[in-house]
Amino acid sequence: MIQKTFQRAASLKGVSEVLTVTNRDLFFKTDDEYRQAGFPMCRSSFILEPFGRNTAAAITAAALNLAAREEPDTIMLVMPADHLVRKEAGFEAAVANAAELASQGWLVTFGIKPEYPEPGFGYIEADLSAKIASGFRVNRFVEKPDLATAQVYLESGNYLWNSGMFCFRLGTLLDELKLHAPDVLQSVSASLAGSVILGGRGQYCTSIDSEYFKEVPDISIDYALMERSSKVATVPCEIGWSDIGSWNAFSELTTADESGNRCNGEVFQYGAKNNYIHSMERLTALVGVEDLIVVDTPDALLVAHKDSAQDVKYIVGQLKNRNHDAHSTHRTISRPWGTYTTLEDGERFKIKRILVKPGASLSLQMHHHRSEHWVVLSGMAKVTNGDQELMLNSNESTFIPAGHMHRLENPGVIDLVIIEVQSGDYVGEDDIVRFDDRYGRA
Repeated sequence: MIQKTFQRAASLKGVSEVLTVTNRDLFFKTDDEYRQAGFPMCRSSFILEPFGRNTAAAITAAALNLAAREEPDTIMLVMPADHLVRKEAGFEAAVANAAELASQGWLVTFGIKPEYPEPGFGYIEADLSAKIASGFRVNRFVEKPDLATAQVYLESGNYLWNSGMFCFRLGTLLDELKLHAPDVLQSVSASLAGSVILGGRGQYCTSIDSEYFKEVPDISIDYALMERSSKVATVPCEIGWSDIGSWNAFSELTTADESGNRCNGEVFQYGAKNNYIHSMERLTALVGVEDLIVVDTPDALLVAHKDSAQDVKYIVGQLKNRNHDAHSTHRTISRPWGTYTTLEDGERFKIKRILVKPGASLSLQMHHHRSEHWVVLSGMAKVTNGDQELMLNSNESTFIPAGHMHRLENPGVIDLVIIEVQSGDYVGEDDIVRFDDRYGRA
């Protein structure tokens, strides 16, 4: 979906730059996704957050970053990376209408004409008596209502789904932030002043300082600005939109069978009706159950009733409060050189599957508390192990004692895949000293 969003943004007429705000740990994965999608003619750049501080911080950081090199009349389009847009022509027309309004000094939202009463979305109440160019003045924003209220909104005809997409004139946005959210503007500005500019792989990245960023309010752009400003307008549009904001919404992307079940993966069922099953790793069987959401991933298994799909956020909250690894870490982690997957993690040992892309290289590094045993499954490995330099093929291996400098490289043209067995008193990811790294991490 981030590929589709990137292509959608880059293909719009008049776009000179696509600026992505994302988490520092997601940069290399995101960059790989963009390269797979194919680079456009416009410039691509990144702002890297050390941790999330909601949409007000992200949008303000982007605006201040652009203001340092663009004119105040520059039009800024904000697109969340996880939205589905099926009608590209309708989207392009909506952007043109929004840009026209933004150039007149309005903070513009994209309002989606509702197709059914959806309690999982926020709503915009439009003032249909106050038409402005191709849009309308916004009366108010409404958070996710209950089903009965959502039905009333649908029947009234003057409520739209809040898409979370925006269009601003850069100068107007900064002026309104200064007026309504000065704490956000000042704290983000201080964070950017202490940031580091990184370059590499043809990308320019602004890595935000974490100490200053801790002081940035954790608030959405809706609460911080849009609900307070008197300059908010909406462009109603029909663009085949969904924010895939719940598993119910996600399930609609899969065709139902004769029993109403929507299945992704190998699924067997008997007497089961109207369920959604996503299980790509192993066989799943459902017997005599109805209206369930079953999502099985390498990280976790979710079983929920469809009516409670939105309540998964409370489980996420519990994971966060208990500092559970599942809240912050996947089993498969992306790195600039490839990926690693933790297969097993026990007391004093860890087993990983490591994939290194052709021509890529891990850093020259050392561990104080663990030794490593590398076994090549496929491809060719160039290994630095202390004073030795080795070329290893499939079924060959090497042992790296604790304290030895070592490096793994892929000199070939196909993926290198190895199994790494770690053992020692401590096998945490922070036991690493980098001496040399082509990705600037040393």
